[in-house]
Amino acid sequence: MLLAASTVFSPALAKGFEDSMAERTRPCSACHGDQGRAGPDGYYPRLAGKPAGYLYNQLKNFAEGRRHYGLMTRLVDPLSDAYLRDMANHFASLKLPYPAPAPSPSRTAPALLARGQELALHGDSARQVPACIACHGERLTGLQPHVPGLLGLPLDYLSAQLGAWQTHQRKALAPDCMAQVVERMDSSDLIAVATWLSTQPVPADSTAAATSSPRRGATPLPRCGSAPELQGAP
Repeated sequence: MLLAASTVFSPALAKGFEDSMAERTRPCSACHGDQGRAGPDGYYPRLAGKPAGYLYNQLKNFAEGRRHYGLMTRLVDPLSDAYLRDMANHFASLKLPYPAPAPSPSRTAPALLARGQELALHGDSARQVPACIACHGERLTGLQPHVPGLLGLPLDYLSAQLGAWQTHQRKALAPDCMAQVVERMDSSDLIAVATWLSTQPVPADSTAAATSSPRRGATPLPRCGSAPELQGAP
């Protein structure tokens, strides 16, 4: 991913090399697709256009052991915080169109999609599960500067990440609000919401929202160490 960022070039190799973050992060495309558009296999997520604070937090999570993928850890470990921020800002600045979502499999039960939609838009007050839109924005395109969008992500990636939180393989800065939410959900609900999200189109303006307004009567949000702008209830 960061070979260009960490290699000392000889004059011969450096000839024609544009010393820019776009060029230095070009090796990221090996996994995350051209310009960070997303990998082809459904497990390497899109980087382009994600909020810079979110991208920076994820790089730090790999460096500090809250997320586990050996290749990413080895790549980010020698880099300074300032360099990680520059990388995050670069990918956040890329405004690239999203592909159309993959259609849900014909065997997908309508009840599963309906449950996923209910959780995403309204949550589950009986279990104190807030709606996805409460944190990720009314259009589910994210919230600046730390909350990512949920649309445009494949089912395999969404399911894998929710499962990683459920099994404590993925963590965030404490208090870890996603861990608190996921522990109140059963596996069928995680599958339902991941399935519904993966079938939704990304709006033409996929920019993360600047603010999020709490809904009257909505489930209080948990505190988020990685997204203090949510200012949830304890």
